[in-house]
Amino acid sequence: MKKLLDSFSHRKEEPEESVLYIVSSPIGNLNDISKRALNILSKASLIACEDTRNTGKLLKFFDISNKLISYHKHNFKQKIPYLISELKLKKSIALISDAGTPLISDPGETLVQKTRENNFEVVSIPGPCAAIAALVSSGLPTSKFTFYGFIPRIKKERNIILNYIERSPFTSIVYESPKKLKTLLIDLKQVCGGNRRIKALKEITKLHEKNYGNNIDDLILHFSKLEPKGEFTLIIEGNNKVKENNTKDIKDQLIKLTNAGLSHSAASIYLSNQLSIPKNEIYKLLINKN
Repeated sequence: MKKLLDSFSHRKEEPEESVLYIVSSPIGNLNDISKRALNILSKASLIACEDTRNTGKLLKFFDISNKLISYHKHNFKQKIPYLISELKLKKSIALISDAGTPLISDPGETLVQKTRENNFEVVSIPGPCAAIAALVSSGLPTSKFTFYGFIPRIKKERNIILNYIERSPFTSIVYESPKKLKTLLIDLKQVCGGNRRIKALKEITKLHEKNYGNNIDDLILHFSKLEPKGEFTLIIEGNNKVKENNTKDIKDQLIKLTNAGLSHSAASIYLSNQLSIPKNEIYKLLINKN
């Protein structure tokens, strides 16, 4: 503990010049925000936020006043040059989303990439994340998992992800809106079967946090009687019949991906990233007839 405290005493005062801070915000319970996050939000040169109205309410609650600019999926390409120019002027920038950790299902990753390319430092201020909060309270395996965010709407892209969820031995984490939840559950049943274990969580960290379901059939039945409301985080059990990195399983996944429309090269790259196996080894499985 003494070493930990000593390391704090030697840190430079934050925020520092020309640094992009990735600031996590509460996903429901305002008590989850850290003192460090509040310090950055109050002292940074400016705050880039998903919605200035939502961030404005958060700042007002904590009696913070600062310059806000919008940064979201519809304008991020136009805003990045300005933000980089501010870093060049030795400004400090806090990037914050409406709720949770930035870059998780939002365009913040592009800003981080450009910031790094321009040789400026990026510092994460850790905090709440719906995906992790849901995972650790789900009762499903947590040691290995894959996060997908929102499943694509385009059929070919959607089928690729759904088929991967079906074959993956790891727990899968998915976000879904209330209007699309029933459709997603039906699609999951078609590829995974109704007995696959799943948890649907909403209002995470809030007073009325809910944890629904045991398996896919159970959830479909539940929401046939109750209209879904609010954003959901789904935790889906991995395929217990598939051994991790089994050669036959990888071949089966490659075939499904190529049948879904991916080129051999694209399918190999995709599985390489998912399974942490060199792309060349996976590609050899495609051309190996044995």
